[in-house]
Amino acid sequence: MELRADHRAVVRVPVATLWSRPEAVRPVDAPALGPKPDTVAWIAGMDTDQQVGDCVLSQLLLGEEVLVTEVRPDGWARVVAVDQAAARLDPHGYPGWLPTDQLAAPAALPSPTDPLVVDATVTALHATPHGDVRLPGVVLGTRLTPAGPAVDGWRPVYAPGHPEPLWLPDRDTVPLPGDPPTPDAALGVADRLRDVVYVWGGMSPAGIDCSGLVHLAWRRFGVRLPRDAGDQAAATTPVELGAERVGDLYFFARPNRPIHHVGIVTAPPGPGDDRRMLHACYQRRRVLEERLPDDRTATLVGVRRV
Repeated sequence: MELRADHRAVVRVPVATLWSRPEAVRPVDAPALGPKPDTVAWIAGMDTDQQVGDCVLSQLLLGEEVLVTEVRPDGWARVVAVDQAAARLDPHGYPGWLPTDQLAAPAALPSPTDPLVVDATVTALHATPHGDVRLPGVVLGTRLTPAGPAVDGWRPVYAPGHPEPLWLPDRDTVPLPGDPPTPDAALGVADRLRDVVYVWGGMSPAGIDCSGLVHLAWRRFGVRLPRDAGDQAAATTPVELGAERVGDLYFFARPNRPIHHVGIVTAPPGPGDDRRMLHACYQRRRVLEERLPDDRTATLVGVRRV
């Protein structure tokens, strides 16, 4: 497709990484680029310092819409991810750079009355039921438009950049809920990502950061929280410390600094400062559930409810 500024496009790959600028891309990032990015190989090829480099801003999932704001002749486009609110950065969504060959023109599809969302941690789209894989690595929380009813346990769906419907196991999808999730349900989705490696800007089961975990857990139910922790705090309802419930959010900040971390409450507070949360932990570089250590308790600045 020919991309043009001020036009919309959609992500045509299972997971597209949003970069701070094309010049920030490192040699180790090669697997995440091109028309067939391999997110698993990319993360596996980085050391722990490279996994927290500031060149990555976020990630976008298959079918996610962007507003194109600039197109460069070297194969890069500046975009705004409209489904990832980032009020401090851009009123329209999260800004950054994507390779142009990871984008496609929006398809003129009928609005589905029964949209689907991927509930499997990872699945693949096939050319036919049991046929060749066309898109491996489609991840939890990806929204799909059905192309017809399930047939023998396989569901046809539309995919950007593919003229014919593709197929995935029907068990890997669920109808997109019309009502907000219960706190336990959102926590349950996040808990399925326990032990996933911490990657700055990550938002997939291959690698994820703290606000990406929160965003993805609620996105699975059709709730679009902002992308970053500070914006998530601003978009949710304050709760008095001590009155938190399972599924609420803890936010953390150092004195006179903006919010830098978020976790999901996993148990009612105990006596004193005995609190527990599930979070993507920068220090331990993975998703885990734990009692808040002293350094976390010292920077706890609030509780909020989605």
